[in-house]
Amino acid sequence: MPDTEPPADWLVRLRRIRRKVQIWTGRKLPPGVRLLAGLVLMAGGVLGFLPVVGFWMFPLGMAVAALDVVPVWRWLRGRRKGRTPPRE
Repeated sequence: MPDTEPPADWLVRLRRIRRKVQIWTGRKLPPGVRLLAGLVLMAGGVLGFLPVVGFWMFPLGMAVAALDVVPVWRWLRGRRKGRTPPRE
């Protein structure tokens, strides 16, 4: 069995920063603005080859937008569970 290496220090710091941004946006921004901010960050991540913006913006935008999208998916799945499947 191969030895598993612990995660790199930079990876741990990156995860910690992502989590702090998610907590801050969850507390400070209203739901519609969070989704919009996430989409703007993802659009900036696509333009990562330009100075100032970077590819780091895309995963961060996904994390921020997920704060609004995940509850919607859960709500839709919960509503669908109550329905009976169509009969053939």
